Amino acid sequence: MNKPAGLLVHRSPIDRHETRFALQLLRDQLGQRAYPIHRLDKPTSGVLLFGRTAEAAKMFAPLFTARKVVKTYLAVVRGWCPDQGLIEHPLTEEFDRAAVTNCATAKKAQAPRVQDAETRFRLLGTAELPIAVDKYPNTRYSLVQLQPITGRRHQLRRHMKHISHPIIGDANHGKGVHNRFFQRHFNCHRLLLTCTRVELQHPVYNTPLNIEAAPGDVFEATAEALGWKQELARELAAKTKAP
Repeated sequence: MNKPAGLLVHRSPIDRHETRFALQLLRDQLGQRAYPIHRLDKPTSGVLLFGRTAEAAKMFAPLFTARKVVKTYLAVVRGWCPDQGLIEHPLTEEFDRAAVTNCATAKKAQAPRVQDAETRFRLLGTAELPIAVDKYPNTRYSLVQLQPITGRRHQLRRHMKHISHPIIGDANHGKGVHNRFFQRHFNCHRLLLTCTRVELQHPVYNTPLNIEAAPGDVFEATAEALGWKQELARELAAKTKAP
């Protein structure tokens, strides 16, 4: 499934007002139950995997635990990012406070663990606009490829903030002045983070599975407006040809 930005995977106490969920939509399309294999944050779009049975979904869990699943994301970030690198920055475990339903979970939430976290990044393109969005006369942005090695909550958003290149549209870890600029200037009201590819071996047939998804109209239009049409096309074409 190519999950659109702003869609929850399933019901959550955090967004009680929401009435549409990826799990429900897929069940309606298939005419049967579906079981999420992994998750994407509500504001993140892209590849979302489901199993037709609970047993099938459980077969994929060891692959994620063993870090044998390669997930590739595209993001637009503030500033000019380095050409490439590995972010090795431990992250404190995060909990949904609204989802705490029992004393044991509450105690765990009071003493979060510090978890190792690693993210690879690669620069795809840069842009400089002659507009003073913040304190500088010109404003710089980057198109980057991100591959999380670990799977911590909000890892990509927190890691990019850590290296001072927050993802545009991130209300919690980004910078409001840039988010508002993209809303006004590009009519972009979403988090510019999308999962475009998931690669893994099928747990039963041991054959490679390469699942791809387009970044979406708003992401593509924003990237094109920043002059990254060729960079985006090149990146997506490279994924299509990947073994």
